[in-house]
Amino acid sequence: MLLVVWGLAALMQAAGWVWQQRRRNAGIVDVLWAAGVGGAAVLVAALSDGARWPRLTVALLGGAWGMRLAYHLWRRVRSESEDGRYAQLRARWGDGGARWFAFFQFQAALVVLFAVPFVAVARNPVDAATAWWWAGVAVWVGSVAGEGIADAQLARFRRDPRNRGRTCRTGLWRYSRHPNYFFEWLHWFAYVLLAVGSPLAWLAWSGPVVMFVFLRWLSGIPFTEAQALRTRGEDYRRYQRTTPMLFPWFPRNDR
Repeated sequence: MLLVVWGLAALMQAAGWVWQQRRRNAGIVDVLWAAGVGGAAVLVAALSDGARWPRLTVALLGGAWGMRLAYHLWRRVRSESEDGRYAQLRARWGDGGARWFAFFQFQAALVVLFAVPFVAVARNPVDAATAWWWAGVAVWVGSVAGEGIADAQLARFRRDPRNRGRTCRTGLWRYSRHPNYFFEWLHWFAYVLLAVGSPLAWLAWSGPVVMFVFLRWLSGIPFTEAQALRTRGEDYRRYQRTTPMLFPWFPRNDR
């Protein structure tokens, strides 16, 4: 199943690479990653041999999460200039195709990595709505709703031209510098709960563990904060001093 996911993701990201070569906007890679992971949930559910109930659940929840995120990212990609993180890479790499192609194919491999929790759920033989199932659905609903609210609050802030060069501190962004990342990470615990009873349940832990590593140390927070410091300077440094980085909490006084 994962080889099929990899093959389809590689083809999709190859098409995305062609798109960005023509438009010089690598943000499409994030859109395709989200769509690819959501599609992987549906594909794994269709091909797996687990019980019908968990397969249907992972197809609906994983697919809906991926499509929501892909649509949100696509709205930004089509209406804004290239994300500052990718603009920095372009300044370093230029428009040469080889490096960008490798980057897009790396994202295809990540689709496979994040499809592993779906395999754990889809192999679950428990064909009933257990307490673990209800807990997983509750975590999914709460986390996806939280991420959607955080995304909407930031989008509304950015649409106001008076906020150019300023940092969003409204709504959830008052309590965390990255509430969207926090809820994205939390969302992966839904599949840990949904996989209880599966012979591969332990694989579902790869979702929250790998997502935390990427968000905290690799591609998420470090790149986003570096770009924020370049564009917002002291205003963002003050935000860093007063607001928790990931886990929401009350802001501190800036002394």
